[in-house]
Amino acid sequence: MHAPSPRTDGPTPSTPRFEGKELGLPVPQRYWAMLVIALSLTLAVLDSAIANVALPTIARNLNASAAASIWVVNAYQLAITISLLPMASLGDRIGYRRIYLSGLILFTVASLGCALSNSLATLALARVVQGFGAAGIMSVNTAIVRMIYPPAQLGRGVSINAIVVAVSSAVGPTVASGVLAIATWPWLFAINVPIGIAAIVGGFKALPMNPGHESPYDYLSAVMNAIVFGLLIFAVDGLGHGQRFGYVTLEALGALVVGYFFVRRQLTRPAPLLPIDLLRIPVFALSVGTSVCSFCAQMLAFVSLPFLLQETLGMSQVETGLLMTPWPAIIIIAAPIAGVLSDRISSGWLGGVGLAAMTVGLLLLATLGPHPDALQISWRMALCGAGFGIFQSPNNRTMLSSAPRERSGGASGMLGTARLTGQTLGAALVALIFGVAPQSGTVIALYVAAGFSAVAAVVSTMRVVQKATQPA
Repeated sequence: MHAPSPRTDGPTPSTPRFEGKELGLPVPQRYWAMLVIALSLTLAVLDSAIANVALPTIARNLNASAAASIWVVNAYQLAITISLLPMASLGDRIGYRRIYLSGLILFTVASLGCALSNSLATLALARVVQGFGAAGIMSVNTAIVRMIYPPAQLGRGVSINAIVVAVSSAVGPTVASGVLAIATWPWLFAINVPIGIAAIVGGFKALPMNPGHESPYDYLSAVMNAIVFGLLIFAVDGLGHGQRFGYVTLEALGALVVGYFFVRRQLTRPAPLLPIDLLRIPVFALSVGTSVCSFCAQMLAFVSLPFLLQETLGMSQVETGLLMTPWPAIIIIAAPIAGVLSDRISSGWLGGVGLAAMTVGLLLLATLGPHPDALQISWRMALCGAGFGIFQSPNNRTMLSSAPRERSGGASGMLGTARLTGQTLGAALVALIFGVAPQSGTVIALYVAAGFSAVAAVVSTMRVVQKATQPA
């Protein structure tokens, strides 16, 4: 009889283990594990999208102002952003499965708290807790996928993640509208509870375990990380929404000062919370840069396009939704194809080609005539979606596979942080552009999006001449 490994989840005879071999899980356990991953990730991403649609209803029901109700969204996003890297680091230490299931349990309980909230303050607090739970899911999500699939098929697992994120983001507004049409807003959060319970039960049965390590957890770095990212988010958001320049400057300076000492501290750590050790790997660093720029471009387009379609071209809300659907719909088709190809073709080339196509699509959207028909808009949207779908899975695969296996948590956390950083920057830039140029802001935003996409294409291609320190 073997002694139990330290820092594991207390295995039972039926609990799946991961013994460090790069063979992945056997079928059908692999499929059950990916079903758990898909359900959990759907909940985390969907809850970010549905709250936006419900804000006016929530504000009226809780007698809150529109400005105050924004915290229903901001509290969730802020909690995720400041805790992604700390939870990823903790996953490296105590095991990814433990962090994942703890986050899923916390998310499910917090969803019930959201549904039972009777004031904006309690709802915002529940959303903070829910955000921490979502961070537990997102921080080690791809690290677990790396254990589920063997290296030769890793691209397939990563592409499933990309599809889930794309679908969840796309159907979020539709799901919210459908629920609000037949029920009150608390049901937007209550429906998470049975799905979360099913995912928790399945997770305990199907998700693999990995041994952690004995290094003490760096709590000071976790606090410094939260301060740096929190201040940066407030500064970028304040800049985009016309906050007093003095406040924005103080927030940015605070982030820079704390960030300086934070980075210095990370340089002395063998497994730093901010994965500076991984950023020294050229392919990993270039993949992070590609991710930030591409998600910034996508968010610039997603936020500005509804204004272009409705206010400039005179489309209705329903028409706008339908005309934007080809973008996420094509991602669903392109992502799995790109995921399979990434197991055989350089991610640098795939990402470069995909992002070049997205750049062309954005430029074509920016130069639409005054009276385009639905087909002219739709195929441009589809081109952007195809380009983004071709880029995303190979890029994520490269980020994950270029990191040492024992640092999969850090790589997974950095993947999520890069995505959120790009999205936050993109949304703030749209607000800033609209404030400076209200008449032509939508077109300018699309040109800026095309610029970020072009930069991402160049950075992606640079990976072709670099060699990762670890084999893919």
